[in-house]
Amino acid sequence: MVRSPRSFLYVPGDRPDRLAGAAGRGADALIADLEDAVPVDHKQLAREAVRDWLAGPSPAEQRWVRVNGETVAEDIAAVVTPGLTGVVVPKAELTRLLEADAALARQEHQLGCPEGTFALFALVETARGLLEVTDVARAARVRHVGMGEADLAGELRLRPGPGREELRPLRLQVVVACAAAGIGAPTGPTSTDVRDVDGLRRSTEELLRLGFRSRTAIHPDQLAVVNDTFTPTAAEVSEARGVLERFEASEDGVFVDERGRLVDAAVVRSAREVLDRAEQP
Repeated sequence: MVRSPRSFLYVPGDRPDRLAGAAGRGADALIADLEDAVPVDHKQLAREAVRDWLAGPSPAEQRWVRVNGETVAEDIAAVVTPGLTGVVVPKAELTRLLEADAALARQEHQLGCPEGTFALFALVETARGLLEVTDVARAARVRHVGMGEADLAGELRLRPGPGREELRPLRLQVVVACAAAGIGAPTGPTSTDVRDVDGLRRSTEELLRLGFRSRTAIHPDQLAVVNDTFTPTAAEVSEARGVLERFEASEDGVFVDERGRLVDAAVVRSAREVLDRAEQP
């Protein structure tokens, strides 16, 4: 069974030392970054370093590469090799995802890999991408959808407060799109304040309540909080198991729990989701 990542750690693609040391730091998935973390004059160096990293021993973590939006096909041709889980597409819009899909298909053919070997992670960061998010979530190869809220807020002229309440309606649009497309829950945005552990926990708990089940990080110190928040507690697991046991023992699939609450198929579905997340390897 393949774990659905709780945490994705960005690693600068032009830093071979950081790429080599990223495994085992606590992330479920690693994202070698060719985009924001890399200066323009280091782009080619980053491509070469990432390709060498992917050619090395495979770590336990999933390995992804975030490409540049303006050079999607070129980046994919330069770095995609066996051992890669997939490609993160920034400022994801339908046309850009179609370009990425075609480029990955060419790489699969050249490498002799089965069709569909490489997945896509779509980062919604533009107004157009948000308007197209239903189609983005349904696009070929898309396994994850995430939000880049700094770019999105800037384009929409939003000025989010400390709790970022202004972004909740937009986050829910992405949650609904992923559920309707039948893919996993979306991935939350990065917190850029790596020292504010309490703030990270509060904002990650907010994302969990809104329907997100993972989050990106830019520093290993953020990973423990993210992983802990998206892992069901022992009490949640116990309650979910109790719901399923009583559901299976009931004659008509509906019963009243010990607190007097009506439990039906919707509650059972939520309980199964908790156990699915808890029982992943």
